[in-house]
Amino acid sequence: MFPFTGLRLLLPAVVPSWRFFDAVTASPRIDYVLAASPGGASGDWHEFDPRVPVLSARMMLRRLVWNPAWNEALYLVSLAERLMSNADPATLAHSEREMLRRVAHQLHRKGYDRGGDWLRIRLRFVHRPPGTDEVLGEVVYVSDHHRLSTLL
Repeated sequence: MFPFTGLRLLLPAVVPSWRFFDAVTASPRIDYVLAASPGGASGDWHEFDPRVPVLSARMMLRRLVWNPAWNEALYLVSLAERLMSNADPATLAHSEREMLRRVAHQLHRKGYDRGGDWLRIRLRFVHRPPGTDEVLGEVVYVSDHHRLSTLL
């Protein structure tokens, strides 16, 4: 009897149920821009950590076992969604600060902080209208300028 009970308890962890989604909604994307000064002209917005368009079978198998970058991306999505919710001001400030800090650290690690000393992020929610292949995006939030050195 025990093997069947153990299997019954293990099965939901191995085969997930997708019923926990209430609805499929727009997906948040984070863009960033670096500027030389807080009031100065900003350059072009760049998508932060864009998704790879094509994955090899080897990379897919590796990501099944080890994928810390995806965990980080999921955390940023949670922060973005929380930033757009009607939460208390302390929660909103924490979400913005964490997003800015994580973007700044990754830009610094990859050497992209040469464009300026001031970081600004924005949130775009992208969606695909039913029956079309066109992806539409709407900017829903733009942060103030923040000095990179204080975020690192």
